[in-house]
Amino acid sequence: MAGRPRAAHAAQGALRRRGHPHAPAAAVRGRRPGGGPLSGSAPAGGSPAGAAPRPATFRGLFAVREFRPLFGSYLLSTIGDELARVALTVLVYQRTDSPLLSAVTFAISYLPWLLGGPLLSTLADRLPRHRVLIASDTARALLVALMAVPGTPLPVLLVLLFVVAVCGPPFESARSALMADVLDGEGYALATSLTNVGSQVAQVLGFVLGGALVAVLDPSAALLLDAATFAVSAVWLWARLQRRPAPDDGGEAEGPRSMWRDAAEGLRLIGRTPRLRAIIAVTWVGTLFANAPEGIAAPLVEQLGQGATQIGVLLAANPAGVTVGGLLVARGLTQQRREQLVPHLVVLSLLPILVAGLVTVWGAPGQGAYAAVVALMFVAGLGLAWTIPLNVAFVQAVPPAYRGRAFGVAVSGLYGVQGIGVLAAGAAAEGLAPGGVVALIGGVGLLAVLPPLVGYVRTQGHVAAAPAAAGRSRT
Repeated sequence: MAGRPRAAHAAQGALRRRGHPHAPAAAVRGRRPGGGPLSGSAPAGGSPAGAAPRPATFRGLFAVREFRPLFGSYLLSTIGDELARVALTVLVYQRTDSPLLSAVTFAISYLPWLLGGPLLSTLADRLPRHRVLIASDTARALLVALMAVPGTPLPVLLVLLFVVAVCGPPFESARSALMADVLDGEGYALATSLTNVGSQVAQVLGFVLGGALVAVLDPSAALLLDAATFAVSAVWLWARLQRRPAPDDGGEAEGPRSMWRDAAEGLRLIGRTPRLRAIIAVTWVGTLFANAPEGIAAPLVEQLGQGATQIGVLLAANPAGVTVGGLLVARGLTQQRREQLVPHLVVLSLLPILVAGLVTVWGAPGQGAYAAVVALMFVAGLGLAWTIPLNVAFVQAVPPAYRGRAFGVAVSGLYGVQGIGVLAAGAAAEGLAPGGVVALIGGVGLLAVLPPLVGYVRTQGHVAAAPAAAGRSRT
C-alpha cells in the first residue's frame, strides 16, 4: 500500500482458515461491513494460539510457489512501466520539441489512479484475481506492441498510453489482495519489505535500460521490449497461479452488481471503520510530508553550494534508507512489535527533514553541510519503514472480499498526496529559501501527523467486521 503505491507474502497454497490475519469470516466475527470495527486483537501470523510466531525468512518466502510469479511479474511490469515512460517521453519530445508535451506524456500513466483508481480496483473483488492479473498484463502487452508501430500518430500514442495505464489499478489491487491470500502475517511483512526494495531497484533498472535503449536503438525498440515484459509476466502468472474463485461478497448483493456500488461499499467500509481511517490517515499524511522535499532537490543542492551531479545522490539517500530500514524492521521484529514502533518510526521519518532544513539554513554552504543533509535524508528513509507494519495492519483490518477496493482507495490517495506534496514544496520555494521550505515541511509534518497517530494507537487491535453470511463465490 505504501510508497508508490506496491506489497507481498509466505504460506503455502490457498487462503487457510486457521485464524491468521488474512482468514475470512471464521477469524473475524461481529457486525457487517460498515457497522464499525470489532474490538479484538488480530493475530500476526499463522501460528497456533498462544505460540510465538516463527520469524519469516527469505528462503521460506521464495519457497511459496505463488509468491515467485507474483513477485517476479511485478518486477517485470515495473521495469516495463519505467522503460515505456522513458521511451515515450523521448519519442514525443523528438516529434514535438515541446517539454510540456513530454512531461504530459510522462504524467498520463498516473492519471487513471487519480481519476478512477477506486472504481477500477473493484474488478479485483468482482472477478477471480488471477484472471484480473493475467488479463491486465495480456492487454498491456498488446497495447504497447501497437504503440511500437513506427509512424503511429501522436494522439493515438497518447490514447494507447492512457488505456495501458487503465490496466494498472485493477492489476495492482488484485496483486496486493492475492499476496495477502497466499502469505501469513510475518511472511507478508517480509515480502512487503522485499517488494518495496525490488520496486525501487526495478524503477532504476527501467529508467537506465530505457535511456540506454533509446540512445542505442530507438523508442520503438524500447516499447517492443516493454511489450515483451508484459507478455512474459502474463504467461508466468497463467502457468503458476492457483485458480481461485472470485472473493466472497458474503451474499449481500441481490441482483446485478454495479462497479459504482462496489466502489461505494469499499469507501463506506473505510469511512465507517475507525481502524482503517486511522491507518490511511497516517499513511497519507506521513507520505505527504516525507516525500515533499524531492520536489525541491535541485534548488536545495544549489543552496548547499553543490553541483548538478550531487542531486542524484541526495535523491537516492531517502530510498536507500527505506531499503535498509524496511529489511531490518521486516526481518528482525514481530508484527506486534512493529506496530508498537509505528509512532516512533513516523517521527523518525520527519524529524531529520526538519533538522536537514535547519542545517541548510544555518550552516555554511559546502561539502560538510551537504553530507549532513544526505545523512539526515538517509535516516528519514530508515524511519519510513513504518509503511511495512501499516501495510500488514491494513490487510488484517479488511475483510478478504473487500481488499481490492480498499487497496484501490489507499493507493489512489497515495498518488494524490505525493503529487500535492511535491507541488506544494515547489510553490513554497518560489518565495522562500529551499532550506527553509524543507524545515517547514518537517516541522508542519510532525504536527500534522500527531492526530492520525493518536487515532492509530487508540484503534490498535480493532478490525473491520467480515460479512456474516457466506454467499456463493463466482468462478
